[in-house]
Amino acid sequence: QVQLVESGGGLVQAGGSLRLSCTASGRTFTIYKMGWFRQTPGKEREFVARITRSGDNIDYADSVKGRFTISIDMAKSTAYLQMNSLKPEDAGVYICNSFNFQEPANSWGQGTQVIVSS
Repeated sequence: QVQLVESGGGLVQAGGSLRLSCTASGRTFTIYKMGWFRQTPGKEREFVARITRSGDNIDYADSVKGRFTISIDMAKSTAYLQMNSLKPEDAGVYICNSFNFQEPANSWGQGTQVIVSS
């Protein structure tokens, strides 16, 4: 199985930046994509961004395009999410996900809290 650990969350003022990291361990060779989702109270988990292990295919949610950048370094088994021009609505728990070639198809981290003050 793949285990994921996030870091880099915190409190930032609106307009500021944060960089999240997600480090995978275990059967990392089975990872096909890594990505980020956001969880806020009372809402369903929301897709933010994903990237293939080679880095050649990237998707973003419309709400973060032009402000967030996802990247990956499989030599370190780590995906990053650079978040710029943060808005209060970007706040939430950011949860790392990997989509794997082998079952279980999805692995999830515990999440890291992002708070954006206005």
